[in-house]
Amino acid sequence: MNKRRYSLVLERDRHLKWRALDPVEHVLMILCGLTLTGFSTTVFFDVVTRSLGHPWLWLQEVTMTFFVYGIFAGAAAATRRNDHLYLSAIAEAMTGRMRLIVETFNRLVVLGAALCMVWFGYLNFLAGFGNFRMPSMTPLASLYAAIPLSGALIALFTVEQLVNGWRHGFAAQRHVEEQFVL
Repeated sequence: MNKRRYSLVLERDRHLKWRALDPVEHVLMILCGLTLTGFSTTVFFDVVTRSLGHPWLWLQEVTMTFFVYGIFAGAAAATRRNDHLYLSAIAEAMTGRMRLIVETFNRLVVLGAALCMVWFGYLNFLAGFGNFRMPSMTPLASLYAAIPLSGALIALFTVEQLVNGWRHGFAAQRHVEEQFVL
């Protein structure tokens, strides 16, 4: 019996991905959905409670947490999916050595930005223990933790694409069903 595993990775992009990281992408996509749902729900309840004259002040903190973690989880997921952070339109129009150079340059820029997120995000995380959110008095470090985590995942996914792009080429693989036009 042929057991086919479910994957979020499109087959045309499979040549740039390691199967071992598919579960990480899956978790990130679930986290994106949860944070978007949480953000939308808490904004709704914040508006309703304020309209009724009895605001829940802690809701703004929860909303901000969902927003920040959603943004940084989304950036990491988009990097894995090659949906974000690239000048892909320019590179896709090229072939051969020039495409290899442009794709490598694009990903090295993203890698540099990711490493900056890791380093400076970590510094902000450490500094965040001296500043607190009101009214809960939770250290701001709880928000800043998302920055270096996202940077590390973006760096990992960028290295994954660089290594696989150098091995297999950056151009999308064509499949039999895409080659036939009715």
